[in-house]
Amino acid sequence: MQWVYPLLRMSIYEDLRHRLRVATAHYVCFVAIDVSPKSPSEIQPAIVGTVEMALRSIHSWPYSDCQYPYVSNLAVQKQSRRQGVAGQLLLACERMAIEWGFRDIYLHVLENNHQARRLYFKMGYRLQQTDSPWHSRLLGQPKRILLRKDLA
Repeated sequence: MQWVYPLLRMSIYEDLRHRLRVATAHYVCFVAIDVSPKSPSEIQPAIVGTVEMALRSIHSWPYSDCQYPYVSNLAVQKQSRRQGVAGQLLLACERMAIEWGFRDIYLHVLENNHQARRLYFKMGYRLQQTDSPWHSRLLGQPKRILLRKDLA
């Protein structure tokens, strides 16, 4: 399994590089930065969280007209968790979705990620659908839960 990690890492790097190079009207990546001084004489900005949002197609075929804003890759540094960073990143996505003219926003969460689920429900996200059980059994992973928030 040691050979899998470098391939996975390269795949993630290439995906991110592609997304940042291709200019699309409906893609954002928000970054949360901590600018509090580490010592009285220096301010060292540090990235503490990120989130991405883009349009996803409701249908599996590309170029569908039915699209919705989809939040992905929300990550907050361990020492910055439970300080409101994730909530602020989600609010930024919601404001952008409204600016794009949408009334709903969607995201997936794994069923066993209880902290994230608590945050999303607290922020007003509600269950839209759950992956089928055979899908999670086949991949040997927890089910994904699709959540939706009404922005109106």
